[in-house]
Amino acid sequence: MDRNEKLNLSMLFDFYEMTMANGYFRQGMQDRITYFDVFFRRVPDGGGFAIAAGLEQLVDYIRDLHFDEDDIAYLRSKNLFEEDFLDYLRTFRFTGDVWAVPEGTPVFPGEPLVTVRAPAAQAQLIETYALLAINHQSLIATKANRVVRAAQGRTVLEFGSRRAQGVDGAVVGARAAYIGGVHGTACAVSDEIYGVPAAGTMAHSWVQMFDSQYEAFKTYCEIYPNNAILLVDTYNTLKSGVPDAIRAFNEVLKPRGITKCGIRLDSGDIAYLSKEARKMLDAAGWQTCTISASNSLDEELIRDLLLQGAKLDTFGVGERLITARSEPVFGGVYKLVAVEDANGSVIPKIKISENVSKITNPHYKKLYRFYGNDTGKAIADYMTVYDEVVDDSGKLTIFDPDATWKKKEVYDFTAKELQVPIFKSGELVYDLPTLPEIRDYCKAQVETLWEEVKRFDNPHRYYVDLSQKLWDIKHGLLEKNS
Repeated sequence: MDRNEKLNLSMLFDFYEMTMANGYFRQGMQDRITYFDVFFRRVPDGGGFAIAAGLEQLVDYIRDLHFDEDDIAYLRSKNLFEEDFLDYLRTFRFTGDVWAVPEGTPVFPGEPLVTVRAPAAQAQLIETYALLAINHQSLIATKANRVVRAAQGRTVLEFGSRRAQGVDGAVVGARAAYIGGVHGTACAVSDEIYGVPAAGTMAHSWVQMFDSQYEAFKTYCEIYPNNAILLVDTYNTLKSGVPDAIRAFNEVLKPRGITKCGIRLDSGDIAYLSKEARKMLDAAGWQTCTISASNSLDEELIRDLLLQGAKLDTFGVGERLITARSEPVFGGVYKLVAVEDANGSVIPKIKISENVSKITNPHYKKLYRFYGNDTGKAIADYMTVYDEVVDDSGKLTIFDPDATWKKKEVYDFTAKELQVPIFKSGELVYDLPTLPEIRDYCKAQVETLWEEVKRFDNPHRYYVDLSQKLWDIKHGLLEKNS
């Protein structure tokens, strides 16, 4: 296959998915209806919640699911698959149903972010890409949201393309970071494809190209008078960098009546340098000049800088955001939770493990979030069997599933289903929101969480409980299979 041709993402599967699909076909089970959940077990960085993302890319993948002749020729070359199965793949399309929580939703361990109801072979073959899309973007959106909250309302820009894990890590990672709340990116192609606002000014090489730092600054201000953000740490930040920037602002911007400008710090003791630079700029009459910081920042460093009184308006966050360096794996999994029998009845399935965290919640489920009517805040999440309806007119007792002696009464609340239909019989039934709409939704939904859930250190454990009916089914399966 010519590597310059467009990659068919339908081939992006773990090989066992194809051998199982062939096995189902050989047994006449390929069309048996199955239910799979995508969920995760632990929030990265010890946080109180994660941000769901990646659904749009999963939708695009499912809509284009097919195998062409080159793919079939490759599979034939493995000498594992008979011709009738390869013929079956020629007309292979997704005909199932998908439900998912919208992108930007705060989510918690154990909750189904995506539920797939589809013929067994179809459901099995989309496993890898479903996890790839949801895991990667949820990881970056979650990290970005932490960074943005640490910045306390200041501007955060994503600067990590050059150290991302490959092309998709940079391009789609910038999209996920935008969902999480960053204001823009340095990655131009993410702007071109997804509309993530791209911006940038200069590197140290610009300053080095000129005979003097002042000349470099003056020239840049003349070319970009309305976007003059000068990198002041190429040589000596306080002795020459900030003074040369002030001189350039005075000689180029001031005569034009332009007051919008900025400087950027990329090295050194940023807390100290920002405070001294602020004094120098203010004394020169440039109170409107902003100060940006970059250089291997993350939420912890940003929080420390602000605690030290750093005078910073904008943060450029690179490798530690785009790679989620502190914990670079989201850990979402794709597990069978139910099948249908010949009569269409849903039969729950469970995976049991000696590692309690790996025991799955069985069945085709609904996921609810309870919002307090008096505060609008999220109280708890609640999983039920698909045919249950939550009565939010009364009172419910919610338990912590991992510590059942912990419980609380919830009342005066509104129950909202979190998952929405995405595909019905293989047809897209969901209007994909724009990226700004997803970002705004994410911000609004994070604001429904209590501050105790959002704090970085020892966040309050948010309750995610099972209905009594689902709890009984789960424990019945545990006893049956123990």
